[in-house]
Amino acid sequence: MNIVDKTVAFFNPVAAVRRTAARATLDAVKNYGYSEGAASRKKKTMKNWRNESASPQSDIDMNLDLMRRRSRSAYYTSPIATSAINTNRDHVIGSGLKLVPKIDYKFIGISREKASELERDIKFKFNTWASSKNCCITGQNTFYELQQIALMTWLMSGECFAIPMYVDNPDSDFQLTIKLLEGDLIYNPGSSAEFVDIYRINPDTGNRIYNGIEIDSNDRVVAYHVASDYSDRPLASISWTRIPAYGNSTGFPNVLHVFNAIRPQQYRGIPYLAPVIEDIKQLRRYEDAEIMAAVINGLFSVFIRTTDGEPPAFEGIDETKFSVQTSGGMPIPDDNRRGDLDLDIGNGNINVLQPGESIEVVDGKRPSSNFDAFIQSVCMTTGAALDIPNELLLKRFSASYSASRGALLEAWNFFSMNRTWFSDSFNNPIYRRWLSEAVAKGIIDLPGFFDNRYIREAYSRAEWPGPSQGQLDPTKEVAASISKINAGLSNGEKEAIELNGTDYEENLEQIAAERQTMDKLGIKMAGDQL
Repeated sequence: MNIVDKTVAFFNPVAAVRRTAARATLDAVKNYGYSEGAASRKKKTMKNWRNESASPQSDIDMNLDLMRRRSRSAYYTSPIATSAINTNRDHVIGSGLKLVPKIDYKFIGISREKASELERDIKFKFNTWASSKNCCITGQNTFYELQQIALMTWLMSGECFAIPMYVDNPDSDFQLTIKLLEGDLIYNPGSSAEFVDIYRINPDTGNRIYNGIEIDSNDRVVAYHVASDYSDRPLASISWTRIPAYGNSTGFPNVLHVFNAIRPQQYRGIPYLAPVIEDIKQLRRYEDAEIMAAVINGLFSVFIRTTDGEPPAFEGIDETKFSVQTSGGMPIPDDNRRGDLDLDIGNGNINVLQPGESIEVVDGKRPSSNFDAFIQSVCMTTGAALDIPNELLLKRFSASYSASRGALLEAWNFFSMNRTWFSDSFNNPIYRRWLSEAVAKGIIDLPGFFDNRYIREAYSRAEWPGPSQGQLDPTKEVAASISKINAGLSNGEKEAIELNGTDYEENLEQIAAERQTMDKLGIKMAGDQL
């Protein structure tokens, strides 16, 4: 306190407290640290930046329905949005992520040869189930097609739900089937399109329910509230089913929630296109305007200019078909009664103009010379936000080998991360359920599988390879793979998957069979010494 403050405090303590509080406020808004930049309240560029942020439920759940609808609309109508989502589907899932069992034989205490035998048996029987449409509750999709649908639903809607169910099927040894649900069907009981309720308390358990997902006092998800229909249907016709998050006896998840959280305590997913949805919409409007301008420009439009401003006189016109007269007495045709006036521009036509008349041709100067550059620029920033390089987003590789290769490698990191995440969220939980059913029914013999969770986990380990990265220069990339194998930095199985998505062991078996056939016929294989 200075002498003035002390004097004020002696005569008026309340005023002194106010002076101290005001001085503290002034100190807080001085330019310290981020108050000179991101937290500045004084700079012209920042002081009008009004922003609000609250809980994930306020920021995300309250806006989720509108974001979903706009994201789907963008996919349906915008080529860039369609390309972004389809590119993810093609590189993350492709024709489907195939099971490669990886039994931890050392932990279980069996030989490598025995483990390989079990892996071949598991792989064959799982693929038999996965390739059949009996694995889908609707009977319309194989397991590999369900992967595509689940991934695309996540990209468009921000999330996808899968419910494992057991249904008797005379065509299959397995009862396990998968039911996919959109996020639109998970919302609070009693909500509708007119009345959106994202928070309530479950009167039976005392738990909080955020937008259809019930959590306990530790913020752990304990149940999902699944509606029988979408919220735009009459509320009286909708019922809700509470599904516990995990089975009491098995511990398996009863609902697979495929989404990618970016904030703690976030329970619902955000559409993949959300950060760039405005840019995509504006780009589509610009494209529509340019396309329409080009179409109009393609129509050869001609105006006839007269020196006196009067419309030209055309002989042979039935003036009874005209309803409006100009001030000069010249009839103007009614749009609904065009009369006998039919003016065409054709090949070899000879037109004679009246004195004082001249022709002017409309030139819209479209498309704009900046169209391609502008599209490229917007796609660059859009692709950066979506982790897809511009070359891949536009399917246009016009740069050097090194630049294109760098773009593919950057994209591949993103696709690999999504593939791992998707496999952990969708494929592995379903595979563990399938394997448990197969062992319980005696279809596959895995000694000690139900003895404890660690042995069960050792038997259930798996990888899910999918589409390979692709090759811009196969000669260089195969040579690099051979060098890595020879240096002990990789192995044949890993390189076969990454180069062309094949199974290394199956490749060797096929090569051996082909060698036998060629030896019988006296044919030398390429690369053999003469």
